[in-house]
Amino acid sequence: QEQLVESGGGSVQPGGSLILSCAASGFTLDNYCVGWFRQAPGKEREGVSEISTDGNSTYYVESVKGRFTISRDNAKNTVYLQMSSLKPEDTAVYYCASRLALCPPVPGSGRLFGSWGQGTQVTVSS
Repeated sequence: QEQLVESGGGSVQPGGSLILSCAASGFTLDNYCVGWFRQAPGKEREGVSEISTDGNSTYYVESVKGRFTISRDNAKNTVYLQMSSLKPEDTAVYYCASRLALCPPVPGSGRLFGSWGQGTQVTVSS
């Protein structure tokens, strides 16, 4: 069974850091674009970042540029989202999702992505 599992969420103070992991099981991520998305209460799902199959192409939504870094380790079948300088407005459930082959120009709301994880909660609060 193809599955994505996110981990690494938690509660941090503003300015803190977290590293989210997205591990695949039942399939290999090598040929998949992977995106990170988030959804805050009462808000629509937002594409935060995506990474190409070889890791050479990445995208970040403007609000996280310079603070978040996406990376992948295909040998570990895992994609990471390193988050630093966290702000209260980063509070959301974070999801990863995969899309076979090419990444879309922007991840958008994720309608072009197939397999989804169950999400991990990130809370930034003092």
